Amino acid sequence: MNLRAGSAVETFMTRHTTARAALATTLAAGLLLAAAPSAQAAQAATAPGTFGPYGYGGVRLGMSAKAAKATGKIRYKRPFDSETCSGWELKAHPAGKDAVGLYISKKRGVAMIFAPKGARTPAGIGLGSTLTSLKKAYPGLKTAASGYPYIKVPGNSKAYYAFLVNSKNRIYEIALALNTQDCAN
Repeated sequence: MNLRAGSAVETFMTRHTTARAALATTLAAGLLLAAAPSAQAAQAATAPGTFGPYGYGGVRLGMSAKAAKATGKIRYKRPFDSETCSGWELKAHPAGKDAVGLYISKKRGVAMIFAPKGARTPAGIGLGSTLTSLKKAYPGLKTAASGYPYIKVPGNSKAYYAFLVNSKNRIYEIALALNTQDCAN
């Protein structure tokens, strides 16, 4: 899915690294799948450093900008603003000059969170995991038209994970996003 030419979203998306822009475009596909929550995923979701099913590092999907700011765990990144969303980073995990750690939608609150180094999904998938381990951890994994794997988040029917995989079949980007996110089109 391509960004609309000349849109505010395109303007702020072009300021990201190629990986972030590609992942946000994948996230914009409105990926909706049915997946039953598992007891194992629910138990693992409470472990420190767990990425999902509802958020990461004290920041939860759907949390208003005001509530997210009140956590004291995020920092605003002005160059990534659009008409509908603003770019932020987790203070504990700076995203770098050309990236963000999360997007906050004016309508939906925290809409997308990108996994920092060391974070793992409840199924144990993190940056550097192999495509083989991803498929084993998430047997219902689908592939978007753009070629990136994604899956509805086990234990959270309102969200999905999207993964970017490099030529060596290693995950180099993971996002947790609301099904209804409006930060990329």
